[in-house]
Order: sequence, then C-alpha cells, then structure tokens
Amino acid sequence: MIVPYEQRRGMKNWIDQQRNIIDFALSSLLRKKGKIVALVFVYSLIVFLFGSVMFFTHSVKKEASLILKEAPEMILQRAQGGRHDPIPMAYMERVKKIEGVSSVRGRLWGYYYDPIVGANYTLVVPEDFSLGIGNIAIGEGISRTRLAFEGDTMEFRAYNGTIIDLAVKDILSPASELVSSDLIMISEDDFRRLFNTSRDYATDLTLKVKNPRELRAVASRIADILPDTKVILRNEILETYESIFNWRGGMMRVILWGVLLAFIIFAWDKASGLSQEERREIGILKAMGWETSDVILVKFWEGIAVSLSSFLAGIVLAYVHVFFISSVLFEPALKGWAVLYPEFKLIPFINAYEVTGLFFLTVAPYTLATILPSWKAATVSPDSVMR
Repeated sequence: MIVPYEQRRGMKNWIDQQRNIIDFALSSLLRKKGKIVALVFVYSLIVFLFGSVMFFTHSVKKEASLILKEAPEMILQRAQGGRHDPIPMAYMERVKKIEGVSSVRGRLWGYYYDPIVGANYTLVVPEDFSLGIGNIAIGEGISRTRLAFEGDTMEFRAYNGTIIDLAVKDILSPASELVSSDLIMISEDDFRRLFNTSRDYATDLTLKVKNPRELRAVASRIADILPDTKVILRNEILETYESIFNWRGGMMRVILWGVLLAFIIFAWDKASGLSQEERREIGILKAMGWETSDVILVKFWEGIAVSLSSFLAGIVLAYVHVFFISSVLFEPALKGWAVLYPEFKLIPFINAYEVTGLFFLTVAPYTLATILPSWKAATVSPDSVMR
C-alpha cells in the first residue's frame, strides 16, 4: 500500500513535533536539576521502603508454603486443661480403624532451653535417624551461636539434673534454615533419656488420608472417637504462617502509610505550585504559537520522567535489598524477635499485582499533580501570564 505524500509529510511533522516536546521537557528538568534530584531521592526512598516490605512478605510466605508442602496432612494432639499433653500410643490403633486413614505414626519432639545463649532449641526425632545413639544433627543457627561444628560435643541437662554429652555429627543444610535454624535431630533413645518420656506415649500422631477431600470428614470422626484430642490440618498451619507474616508486613505498612501520605502532600505541593519562572515559560511558549495540548504534553513528560525513574530506582533497590542483602534495614521487625535469627537467602517471588498497585499508587499522583496546574496556566492569555 502506497501512503500519499501529504500523509507521509503530516506524520513526519507530527513525529518531529513530539520529539521537540520531549527534548524541551528534558531540558526543562535539567534547568531545575537541584529540585528534581531532591524530589527523585525522596520519591525513590518511599518506593524502596514499600517495595522491600512487599517483596519480603510475599517471598517468605511463598518460601514457607514450599517448605510446609512436606508437612503431615493431619496432626493429632492430646489436650488436657487446654494444654498440649503427651498422647498414648494406644490411640494409634483406634485411629487406624477409621475409614479413609491410610497410615498413623507417633512423633517425638520437644523444646530444650539453653541457658548459655538464652534460647529454646527444638528437638525432633526423625522417622529414619541414621546417625545413631549419642549423636545429633543441629541447625545452622545453633552452630553459629554455640560455635558448635561437626566433631564437637554439646552438653544437655536431663530431667533429673544429670549431664548428657551428645556428639555433633552433622549440620543441617542452610537451604532449610527458615525452619531448621533452632532444630536438633536426635535419636529416640536419647530423647526419652533426656525428657524421661515413656515408650507408651508420643508427643503427637501424624496421619495420612487416602483422599485429601476427606480430611475434614476424618477429623470430625476422630473428634467423636477421641474427644480429648484436637486435629491440626496442614492448610491450617499454612494459614497461621500467612497470618503471622501478613501481620508483620501490615505493621510495617501502617508505619509507611504515614510516610507515603506526607510524600504525596509534598509532591503535590511542589508540583502544583508553579514558580514565576515556570509560569513565564508557559506564557512564552503560548506566545510562540504552542497549543495548550503541547504545553500539557511537556508537563506530562516531565512528570513521567521523574516518577518513572524514581519508581524504577526504588523497585530495583528494594529487590537488591531483600534478595541480595537479606533486608538488613528492618530484618528484626519482619522476622520477629528471636535469639537464633535464621540467615537465609530468599528465592525471588514477585507479585505482579502488588507491583502494579504500588506503581499506580506512586506514579499517578505525581503525574497528575504536574498536569493540572500547567493546564490552568496554559489556558490564561500569554500577555497576562508574562506580566
């Protein structure tokens, strides 16, 4: 298809006009570089703070969901007086008879307070513990805090005050430190010797169900047969983790909302309050034959240049802060109070919906704040503006 000469010429003139508008907008920003640099710095800082909280909260929830995929489908605990109590192993036979239950296993786990570091350790007896009696595997957090490494020995005070020496045979993988920082894997014999737990009791029972859609039905049946127990489903554990991280992330967001509101007011005031020089500039452009739409386009490109560059800088810095330097600025507030902080590298998970929301929340207000006052000034006659 051959485009007529007049149409090609009109398109070329329009492209040249848009190029001139963008060039003028950039030169206008350079003339105000001091003000623009300060504004971009504050703008980027706000996006950086919100982006860091957003990336961290979303990634930790994803990380927890991936790790907890291997958690038991159903956990059965005995409760007496509203407190968790050891469950008789005899309950296993009664649970196995329930239709839909494929397997039941007793678990042993507990907490041990270490007065040396002032922290609680989580002791777990794995289903297949290959290290043998007298040996343990410890998490990275314990190894780092106690300076205990493979070949060292750790002392534990048993229920009767005697000291039990256990050899460190393995350090758990750093990849699982989110859940294994304070973890100690121990043999069943050593666990029962340490806490004086009878072989007729377990800490709780874990169940596997043939059909996942029957989990609620099986849980209801267990509640009828064993009224002194409570059932915990894997989905409920995931929801608890999500609630914890949502609460911590929400706490940080509430603090930052005040900062964001102050920035919006600041940006609106700076952008809407055209200086005498800017008003004179608009009057000159109008006197030179520029249309009102051209003036608005200039201010639009100025606003886009400032807001978009600030948003991109803030998002990139937030990404580096969370996924490369482990959110060092507000790590304690997001991870919670603990003696044994887990040190781990988050796998990048980006929520496009939240990033888009942050984009419109930060870019749109400033861009509008640059267009509206310019439109008002551009509708005034050039001679009155220059006077």
